[in-house]
Amino acid sequence: MLITIIMVLFLTAMGSAESKPDFDSLWNYDKPAETEAKFREILPLAQKSGDIDYLAEIMTQIARTLGLQQKFDQAHTLLDSVEVLLKDAGQPPRVRYLLERGRVYNSSGKKQEAVSLFKEAWESASKAGLDFFAVDAAHMLAIAAPPEEHLPWNLKAVALAQKSNDPKAKKWLGSLYNNIGWNYYSQKQYKSALEMFEKALAFREEQKQPQQILIARWCVAKTLRMLAKVDSALTRQLELEKEWKKVGEQDGYVYEEIAECLLSLNRDKEATKYFALAYEYLSKDAWLVRDEPERLQRMKELGKVK
Repeated sequence: MLITIIMVLFLTAMGSAESKPDFDSLWNYDKPAETEAKFREILPLAQKSGDIDYLAEIMTQIARTLGLQQKFDQAHTLLDSVEVLLKDAGQPPRVRYLLERGRVYNSSGKKQEAVSLFKEAWESASKAGLDFFAVDAAHMLAIAAPPEEHLPWNLKAVALAQKSNDPKAKKWLGSLYNNIGWNYYSQKQYKSALEMFEKALAFREEQKQPQQILIARWCVAKTLRMLAKVDSALTRQLELEKEWKKVGEQDGYVYEEIAECLLSLNRDKEATKYFALAYEYLSKDAWLVRDEPERLQRMKELGKVK
C-alpha cells in the first residue's frame, strides 16, 4: 500500500519549480527522531519534484533515521519502497540504498547480510567514481566484517579518502582516524591508538567541528588512562565536563571516565557520585542498554543507585 501511494504521488506530480533542499546538511546523528521529522517535511516536495533520484535518496535517509531509532521493520518497509524506484534511478541512489539496507541489517545483528550489501556498495561506488559513498562502504565493512578485517578496510577507506578529489570524501578522514584508533584500542595497542586519536583530534580542530572535537578529546583522555597516565586523563575529562556544560549538555561517557579515573586513584567516594551520574545518563542510551548491559550494571552498582 505504501509503495502504491508513493508511486501515485510521484507519477502525478506537476513540475519541479521549487528548489530542492540539501537534506544531507540537516543530519544530526545524535538525534535521529528530530532528523526524521526534518526529512519528512521535505518528502512532499521530493515527491512533487519529478526527480526520482532525489526522492529515492531522501527516502534512504529517512530509513537510516528509523534504523538509528531501532525501528528496523519500518526501515526495511521504506527501503522496499525505494527498491521499486531504483529501476528508473541513477547510480547514487542505488548505492545509498545498498548502504542503508546494509546498515539496518548490521544494526539489527544480521552481520552476514550487511557485509554482502556493503561489499556490493563498495564495488558499485568505486566503479562509478563515487568516492564519498565508496569510503562510507569501506568504513561500514570495517564495522560489520569479521574483526580481523576491520583494520584493513579502514586503511582502504583512508587511502581512498586521502587521494580523492572529492572534498566530501576527504571529510571522512576524522572518523576514519578515530575508527582506526579504536581498532588499535581493541587490540590493547594503546600507544598506537593514542597516535590515531590525536590525529583525529587535529583533523577535527582543522575542520572546526566543535562537538567532534570534544569527542576526540574524550578518546585521547580515555586512552591516557589505559596508559596509566590517570592524573592527566582525569584533568582532561574534568575539563570536558565543563565544556559540555558550557554548551548546555551533559555527557554520560565523560562522567563514566571521570569515575574510572577517580576509582583508579582510590578516590572512591568521589567516584561513586560520577558512576551514579554516568548511569543516570547512559541508562537512557538504547544502544548501550541493548549491547552492554554489564557495563551499565557496573555503573549502577559502583554508583550505589537503587
